[in-house]
Amino acid sequence: MGNRGMEDLIPLVNRLQDALSSVGQSCSLHLPQIAVVGGQSAGKSSVLENFVGRDFLPRGSGIVTRRPLILQMLSANTEYGEFLHCKGRKFTDFDEIRKEIEAETRRLTGSNKGISPVPINLRIHSPHVLNLTLVDLPGITKVPVGDQPVDIEYQIRDMIMQFICKENCLILAVTPANTDLANSDALKLAKDVDPKGQRTIGVITKLDLMDEGTDAREILENRLLPLRRGYIGVVNRSQKDIDGKKDIKAALLAEKKFFLSHPAYKHMAESMGTPYLQRILNQQLTNHIRDTLPAFRSHLQSQLLALSKEAEEYIQYSPHDPARRTKTLLQLVQRLGVDFEKLIEGSGDKIDTVNLSGGARINRIFHEHFPYELVKIESDERKMRQEINYAIRNIHGVRTGLFTPDMAFEAIVKKEISRLKGPCIKFIDMVSQELITTVYQCINKLGSFPTLRDETERIVTTEIREQESKCRDQVLLLIDIQLAYINTKHEDFIGFTNAQQTYNQNNKTVVAGMAGNQVIRKGWLTISNIGIMKGGAKEYWFILTAESLSWFKDDEEKEKKYMLPLDNLKLREVEKGFMSTKFVFAVFNTELRNVYKDYKCLELACNSQDELDSWKASLLRAGVYPENVTVDGKGNGAPENVTDPQLERQVETIRNLVDSYMSIIYKTIRDLMPKTIMHLMINSVKEFISSELLAQLYALGECSALMDESPEQQQHREEVLRKHAALKAALTVIGEISTSTCTTPLPPPVDSSWIQPSSSTPPKNSLTGAKPMIRGHAPPVPRVLTPTGPTAFPSTDGLQQLTSQPNRAPSVPRRQPPAIPNVK
Repeated sequence: MGNRGMEDLIPLVNRLQDALSSVGQSCSLHLPQIAVVGGQSAGKSSVLENFVGRDFLPRGSGIVTRRPLILQMLSANTEYGEFLHCKGRKFTDFDEIRKEIEAETRRLTGSNKGISPVPINLRIHSPHVLNLTLVDLPGITKVPVGDQPVDIEYQIRDMIMQFICKENCLILAVTPANTDLANSDALKLAKDVDPKGQRTIGVITKLDLMDEGTDAREILENRLLPLRRGYIGVVNRSQKDIDGKKDIKAALLAEKKFFLSHPAYKHMAESMGTPYLQRILNQQLTNHIRDTLPAFRSHLQSQLLALSKEAEEYIQYSPHDPARRTKTLLQLVQRLGVDFEKLIEGSGDKIDTVNLSGGARINRIFHEHFPYELVKIESDERKMRQEINYAIRNIHGVRTGLFTPDMAFEAIVKKEISRLKGPCIKFIDMVSQELITTVYQCINKLGSFPTLRDETERIVTTEIREQESKCRDQVLLLIDIQLAYINTKHEDFIGFTNAQQTYNQNNKTVVAGMAGNQVIRKGWLTISNIGIMKGGAKEYWFILTAESLSWFKDDEEKEKKYMLPLDNLKLREVEKGFMSTKFVFAVFNTELRNVYKDYKCLELACNSQDELDSWKASLLRAGVYPENVTVDGKGNGAPENVTDPQLERQVETIRNLVDSYMSIIYKTIRDLMPKTIMHLMINSVKEFISSELLAQLYALGECSALMDESPEQQQHREEVLRKHAALKAALTVIGEISTSTCTTPLPPPVDSSWIQPSSSTPPKNSLTGAKPMIRGHAPPVPRVLTPTGPTAFPSTDGLQQLTSQPNRAPSVPRRQPPAIPNVK
């Protein structure tokens, strides 16, 4: 044996394959193995039969191997075979093994010449073999036959690549001696995935069929077309020998005699032939297993660690134990309450760094959305003065009043307070919706128990709606309280005496609680009415503060283009052009001054209606209000047309009084609304989930039905437990392996530039009339996919089961790694 002390490595890896047969692709484990690659009729199957010493593989013309065959050879005292899909059944008749391979191949690929990447697993126990694991792959073919798809060549290449691209796979590249080695398909594919030649072993077959006077001496001596691991020559039985049932033992003797008697090979006969190849492969695979074992163990441990917590929970859970069901129900409801509180209070273990959620979104509603809604309802100056004017004149009637009537002040203030109901109700709806969203986020963790999830969702949502109704009534009551009594003795109210003084227009900005240099909004806007020619508009980075609107060349904010003060600015709607995709608004100066250079207005364009509305709201917050161009339809005229100086003074006085009192109301509402909602809605829902939810679930009287698992959860639980057990068993197997060994070093690198990259021309036409595919180099290393649901089946080498329909050849190459079929 090539590795003293390591003779049991290959059997132990086979035990690993058994242990991991239930894991599947979800663990992404690739065990060390040898893949046999070569052209059609290159002699791959004959080499395997020579290893075993028996005829057991299907024979015939054309493509015979149509599914990968994972062949595990184990040295034993008795001789028999086992299939993984026929566990427990021992095949002592090797003709029966051949028939079973043919039957299992037809089951997935049909009775013609179709192929399938789903492997067949065969284990051979025999006293005549060395411990070895090989994968016999379909031969590379060029022309489709029978019901094969037109891209059969590429399907076979893709299938081969699923195996040989893995770093844990050694490549046995089989090439007939009577063909040009430089054009070997097997060596080209090996070169693509193993450019340094560290995993490629060359095998030369059919040496006895070379033309008279020619030999492969220079190739076998690794001088003509060198490989790092070199070449080994073998002589298989001819088709005539096979048809004549020539014994493999006699064939091996004839092979030995051929090498000893041939003048070109007799000096290296000891390093040629099937027995030597078997010993070398055993040695190479054993060394390869030893080299990859530490990384493989580390991979297993990381997989086990990731599963341990979840597996422990499932181990303790018994779906048929009423006590366990009740305990699990209690734990889930408690966890729901804790998760909800963490999301609201912002102390979650897993912090979302992509989106705002839970309490953060509600906080944004409290301090951003609600103040914006209040700013939006503030009347523009012209309309406010008009209403005050009409109120004063209607109170005086036919008489001319000498004093400012306080009834006009009270009427205007009550009207403004009543307008607060809309934003406050909208505010409650927004918080309610966020609460429901947060609850859904927590309840989704109950997806393992659909009935429990649905009932919990119904109960908690009903409670939120009830608290929302109570909160709405309370908020409307607060507004009615403000309407019930106008407190003109409030310490912050200016009174009639101070009302005669003119207030600065920027008072609105102060009321809104903004400092002069506070940034309200940043973003890209296009100045659409400034350009050398039509369509020459340019995009700038705009910054809106409480005092100015500035724009820069880009968002680095280094090169400022202009700063426009907000004093006397108004907002104007601009109709969207017929061919324009932009949404435009304009700002202008109410005193008809230029806002920028020689321009009376600045037209600014956004990319969407939402962006336009957002900019308008931000400008409202900064005190830039829309232009009011409406005319009273009753012909009452505008207050600016009134020339009565006394009436104008009274309008100014009432206007200042309304501003002062409404600033008190706005401040009070902004303070009370979040507190009211927090007390009546958020805290009440938290308390309900933590103390009342469990009682209401018990009150349903169907506790057992609540804890019924969904089929998906049951399958997931079983898969996790199976995977956990398989990983533990695999680590136990690895723990039995002694790594004390004598190893054979890898030969030094050689110049393998003579091997050209694999490339060929795809078929010009396909069965569907699609455009021709462009194929170049062999396919790249496939991306590992994790199976979900019922399409994932067990695998002996960490590969994924591919679903196939019986009696039908696949027509599209799959990128998913192949695996074994279901165990019967």
